[in-house]
Amino acid sequence: MTQLVNRQLKLARRPEGRVSLDDFTLEESAPPSPPEGAVLARTLFLSVDPTNRVWMKDVPQYMPPVAIGEVMRSGGLAEVVQSNIDGYATGDLVFGMTGWQDYSVLKPGGALGLTKIPSVAGLAPEKFLGVCGPNGVTAYVGMIDVAAVGPGDTVVVTAAAGSVGSAAGQIARLRGARVIGVAGGAEKSRKLVEEYGFDAGVDYRAEDFRAQLKAATPDGVDVLFENVGGEIMEAAIARMNARGRIALSGMISIYNGKGGTRYDWAPIMARRLKLQAFNLIDCAEIWPRAARELAGWVREGKIKAEETIVDGLTNAPDALNMLFDGANVGKLLVRVA
Repeated sequence: MTQLVNRQLKLARRPEGRVSLDDFTLEESAPPSPPEGAVLARTLFLSVDPTNRVWMKDVPQYMPPVAIGEVMRSGGLAEVVQSNIDGYATGDLVFGMTGWQDYSVLKPGGALGLTKIPSVAGLAPEKFLGVCGPNGVTAYVGMIDVAAVGPGDTVVVTAAAGSVGSAAGQIARLRGARVIGVAGGAEKSRKLVEEYGFDAGVDYRAEDFRAQLKAATPDGVDVLFENVGGEIMEAAIARMNARGRIALSGMISIYNGKGGTRYDWAPIMARRLKLQAFNLIDCAEIWPRAARELAGWVREGKIKAEETIVDGLTNAPDALNMLFDGANVGKLLVRVA
């Protein structure tokens, strides 16, 4: 019988700027045995998200930083190979915090705990790492529960060609809003309109970015779904109407840097804007409802979603850099097995 080997990428140092494989040690050992109330699962796909980069930094955040010598934290899609918990059987597909490794011990509990992935006809399982999983649920919560988007709203979504942003914009359209997406490059901006149904796409890399944004929002902006931060966020806030709503989902523009960023809060005060930050930890109770509705929309063709897949566990650091380069379209995944 073939001996199972668990490869693990453990954080060796805290990266400065871009991430490389040299920031990790690759260790191999036998997979652990799951205790009572847990499963042993084989990682199939890793979810690559901006928060992976945040977790590498020793700064205050919503979860403890990954410790030096610890397996790099990550959500993943996995297959149960041994179960010591009722309701989970060998072969079941699950979501959990697998980490950057081949095998992990997973337990239920919280928004990021062990969760069985439903079998939905016509949907690839990896959709439940993207549009029907953490990214889609983030978009759903931000648009529906945080921003309460409705008919007549003008919505701006930043990082709109990514997995969260593309879902957020399409959800807003389903709610009757007019949606403008901000993305990097003319091709991505075109794609937002022609394939995802946005009303307009704005290229933040263009010299006339602010003029494009102004032209696309002649009546101002009621809702900003913010994923980027920095100058792009400032430009969007400058277009917002009085008592507008900001759903702050991420600030990817600062995650590779050493420090934070500085904002002029005067426009937020002058326009009496409502700003609420949120993340997946806030979504545990909403997740089942959101995932079911998202899966239905995808099956009915009301929401479109793509994946960019990178092969190989040891390519996870390079895949993470792709997020900050804008080199992916839709959900970015690493295929491990």
